[in-house]
Amino acid sequence: LDAVGVETERNGSIIVDDHMRTSAANIYAVGDCPTLPQFVYVAAASGTRAARNMTGGDAALDLSAMPAVIFTDPQVATVGLSEAQAQAQNIETDSRVLDLEHVPRALANFDTGGFIKLVIDAQSHRILGAQLIAHEGGEVIQNAALAIRNRMTVEDLADQLFPYLTMAEGLKLCAQTFGKDVTQLSCCAG
Repeated sequence: LDAVGVETERNGSIIVDDHMRTSAANIYAVGDCPTLPQFVYVAAASGTRAARNMTGGDAALDLSAMPAVIFTDPQVATVGLSEAQAQAQNIETDSRVLDLEHVPRALANFDTGGFIKLVIDAQSHRILGAQLIAHEGGEVIQNAALAIRNRMTVEDLADQLFPYLTMAEGLKLCAQTFGKDVTQLSCCAG
């Protein structure tokens, strides 16, 4: 790699830009060798972007709403910024944590150990991040990723229609906690 001018990190990971280009002209790096998060879906997406770019395209890999899941039971999932990460970028945040004992699906499953947390920009109310611990949390975090990608506010998310008795409904309920006490709502109050 040194001989052709490809820069690497100390650990050997190849440094790439968001188009998967290395520091050497016409050399791209994808998969697990570049300095990208080590997830199979990131590796696949990097390959797709590089292929487009090598054939004259202009495809960037945006990881700002990349979900990550640890497949334990319950699952640990995150997307976007944590409060600490946002504050490090001088973004004033607000956040709420909803214990799963307030999510009807978790109650029906007799599996209320866990929580859903939303982090928002305190000024614009735009959703910046979500973290959760829940059975099948990986299924829930993708909805939060879409909310972040689409620059939704917490009010937008709270106003969405979510099917009753799903874990994904927990995101709506957590969003609603910014404006009301969800423990006082009926089972499927919108």
